Amino acid sequence: MSRLDSFIRRVTAQRDCLNRAAELLAGTNGVVLELGLGNGRTYDHLRSLFGAGDIYVFDRHVKAHPDCIPDDEHMIIGDFLETLPQAGKALPAPAKLAHCDIGSGDKAASVMLAEKLGRILPPLLGSGSLIVSDQPFVVSGWEAVSLPDGVQEGRYHIYRQV
Repeated sequence: MSRLDSFIRRVTAQRDCLNRAAELLAGTNGVVLELGLGNGRTYDHLRSLFGAGDIYVFDRHVKAHPDCIPDDEHMIIGDFLETLPQAGKALPAPAKLAHCDIGSGDKAASVMLAEKLGRILPPLLGSGSLIVSDQPFVVSGWEAVSLPDGVQEGRYHIYRQV
């Protein structure tokens, strides 16, 4: 498979999983956590699903398209491992969704980051919250949610905090 085909499958799976999460979370309260702003495409999609006022974005730096950058109150800059624990005290409500687009291309580093985030995220999430991720998590109290039709197992992941 070409790298272009792989990219298309990944972003299609990402979109489909986020859309499924929005369906499952319809009518629930809570904020949305976006880990990894990147170019801002996913943030823009999350705004269309949840509204910009409820999305808190975390990244080391901002390099997104100017139309896809949250305001200063919703853009938290720094290392996830440092900013997330502090953010829990400032969030107006527990998160109903955490989208973790944390893969770096270095599989070992991505797995290690997922392990560390798996210890940090649970206190920020409410019961029934969803975690949508490009990396697998093994977290006590999280159960796998079935993927949308067409999303290959292992391509993207959805978990529910019980």
